[in-house]
Amino acid sequence: MKVVAFERSVQGTGASRRLRNSGKTPGIVYGSKDPALVIELDHNALFHALRKEAFHSSILDLEISGKTQKVLLRDYQMHPFKPLVLHIDFQRVSATEKVHMRVPLHFTNAETSAAVKLQGAVISHIVNDIEVSCLPADLPEFIEVDLSKIEVGHSVHAKDLNLPKGVSLVLHVEQENPVIANARVPAVKAAETEEAAPAAAPAAAPAAEAKDKA
Repeated sequence: MKVVAFERSVQGTGASRRLRNSGKTPGIVYGSKDPALVIELDHNALFHALRKEAFHSSILDLEISGKTQKVLLRDYQMHPFKPLVLHIDFQRVSATEKVHMRVPLHFTNAETSAAVKLQGAVISHIVNDIEVSCLPADLPEFIEVDLSKIEVGHSVHAKDLNLPKGVSLVLHVEQENPVIANARVPAVKAAETEEAAPAAAPAAAPAAEAKDKA
């Protein structure tokens, strides 16, 4: 995705307030061997970009004064109750250095699993993104989680994910191996099943007695 920004010549609280009043958002670009650079962006374009999933998890092409550099979105601040982006931070990336990034998880095929179709289970998504390490060129926009084979009472863990080539879990996620999703039969449905089973036995008794008398 391409992002257009402009160098900012003035800094400070008052300058930032005036900038926001004029429909701009202050920001900063840092990282690599170059010095940090304060920038400004069109607020409305930025606000709509932030609503796109890829903007948060992709390598972005940031254009400043006609020159483009590769960056990642690292942080942004929103107004407590207004739809207003107060500030945004970008980090420069190098093609030869690995980055750590939280990547969205896309859950698929839950409705075709035996747990859901045959046993009425509910699939719970415990986390919706996961932190990975890779070179910028290998960074995926999302990672797919196939739930077609999940069973009742079982879970999908981080190490069960089918990661794209060149992508690995960061060390602490690898060690902790957190639960990504699980399948559970709701308590109400389980209780109804247990009540239905004993009720079937008395109903079968009269039929058995009638057969013995015959």
